[in-house]
Amino acid sequence: MIRLFNVNNYVIDMSKFSGLHDGIVEEFEQKIADFVGAKYACGVSSATNAIFLSLLNKETTVTIPSVIPPVVCNAILTSGNKLEFKDDINWVGDSYIFHEFEDYKIIDSAQKITKNQFKLECNPEDLMIFSFYPTKPVGSYDGGMIVSDDKEKIEWFKLMVKNGTKFNTKSWEREIVAPGYKMYLNAIQAHIANENFKKLKEKYNSLGRVRDIYNSEFKIENTSNHLYRVNVGDRFSMLEDAKNLDIELGIHYKCLHSGSIYSTNPKEDFIKSEFDSDTTVSIPFHEKLTSEDIEKVIKLVKKYNDF
Repeated sequence: MIRLFNVNNYVIDMSKFSGLHDGIVEEFEQKIADFVGAKYACGVSSATNAIFLSLLNKETTVTIPSVIPPVVCNAILTSGNKLEFKDDINWVGDSYIFHEFEDYKIIDSAQKITKNQFKLECNPEDLMIFSFYPTKPVGSYDGGMIVSDDKEKIEWFKLMVKNGTKFNTKSWEREIVAPGYKMYLNAIQAHIANENFKKLKEKYNSLGRVRDIYNSEFKIENTSNHLYRVNVGDRFSMLEDAKNLDIELGIHYKCLHSGSIYSTNPKEDFIKSEFDSDTTVSIPFHEKLTSEDIEKVIKLVKKYNDF
């Protein structure tokens, strides 16, 4: 089977951990902060929960791309905010401005992580959110991270993700400060993500070679390190054909502005979103693909890529 993604396999020795709040969490937080050029970081159980916390009690309206994972919509609504959509497909595989307040902005970078990214895309008071979902560039068994140069903001997140308590190695001495949530990045998640982070440079080099071949063959200028998407005319016939060829494909993503529980009254035509929603297929794109795998995928795509 030619997989859509590669997920590394790890055997974890639980005896190495003193608990779910082991030191590997703080070590990994600092590694990510240093890598992206931020001063502070807070690990979270998922990027979705990071979005939830970043919007908690804001009572605002967040406008996001219609072609997006529905969990983003959930986080906006369950954190007490309103939702609107825009016709934007260029964010896929990249980072984008999730929301702007008067004095800072939130960047959703769940599908991208690069060297000095925070320094290049953010101001010191901004928040940037990363994902460690298994298929993401730095995968774990889920998890996320919020980074910023704003120490006060990050300290608030650290408080909220640990049940509203100030952390202390002596659990009976933890001070309850506010009602919080069980949303911390645990030691097992941090351990797996840290092991994959060590391989990130090598992974990106391999992905770059695969991407260059695809770009040349399909006349596309894809720069993502997460997804490689193509537009095809008969998507469901292609999916069936791929199944018979042992090639795994994916659909990323369906538009949500109409025909879903998140439907709103669109203020514009969603031509790009609806086209992508109906025609886009994600093809295998990872560091373990062989030359034979790549040739097989290219042959399949060219059979259906008639735009």
